[in-house]
Amino acid sequence: MYKKFFRLRESPFNVNPDPRYLYLTRHIQEALACLIYGIQTRKGFVLLTGEVGTGKTTVLNKLLDWSRQEQIATAFMFNPRLSEAEFFDFMLADFGIPCDSSLKSRSLINLNNWLLQQHRKGTRAVLIVDEAQNLSAEMLEEIRLLTNLETSTEKLLQIVLAGQPELEEKLIDPQLRQLRQRITLWAKTRPLTLLETHGYVKERLRIAGSPGDEIFSAAAIEVVHRHARGIPRLINLLCEHALISAFVEHSPTISEKIVEEVARDFDLQDMDIETASKPAPSGHPILVDHGLPQTVRPASLPLGKTAGDKKS
Repeated sequence: MYKKFFRLRESPFNVNPDPRYLYLTRHIQEALACLIYGIQTRKGFVLLTGEVGTGKTTVLNKLLDWSRQEQIATAFMFNPRLSEAEFFDFMLADFGIPCDSSLKSRSLINLNNWLLQQHRKGTRAVLIVDEAQNLSAEMLEEIRLLTNLETSTEKLLQIVLAGQPELEEKLIDPQLRQLRQRITLWAKTRPLTLLETHGYVKERLRIAGSPGDEIFSAAAIEVVHRHARGIPRLINLLCEHALISAFVEHSPTISEKIVEEVARDFDLQDMDIETASKPAPSGHPILVDHGLPQTVRPASLPLGKTAGDKKS
């Protein structure tokens, strides 16, 4: 209802993970480059983690777009709360592999034969699992075993696991040490800085068709950043409702007062108080030694480097 008022073609702050709206901050570029490099070089397992709302699924959708352009076969598991049989059935169906049996053995035979065909054609295959923090240890182990599908020189299936920080905690479990040791690249998404938030808001407005008018004042964006704590999903929430409020008030420019009112409506001011009482997280969190070299931080490595290339 506000699009015509602000001269926009579409809503710029939808929460859908539309890859067209992916704002390429340094961390996002590093994460995307890490995932692409892992697939191109057949590294086997690649991990993507980040806090809720920091853009993991949008990055994955951008990765899917790239995969289609490169004619890479993909299966995207967006709901991992499935039984083992359901997981294999969904994966084979998404790859387009016919299977007339629900037996796990038949599924694996069909998958292996199909992967060998793809390999002979020079085509890669990628399994992408979102919300992987919800997978059980048993299901994570089943996914690890899929990397045993290989030739004498290369992995036949590349696997991308994406999830919240709880996934990192799961990987500390001793029973998952074999999976940990197979993770060769590890990328992270992070909250936006204030400068990035300014760029993020302006870029989304531009993509949505804004002719360049200053819809959000600089002060309003600073308030958005403070209440959203740099989390893109919360930035979208605040900006979307600020546009609605400004439209109702017939205000062509969104002020900090409008943003404050929206934040109050969504109780985000209470979240600010809770956050202020906690110590700020480190820019580069250090994981306890759980089988991975301490230098494994692929998101901080340049494209073309893996954790193994960096000496501890």
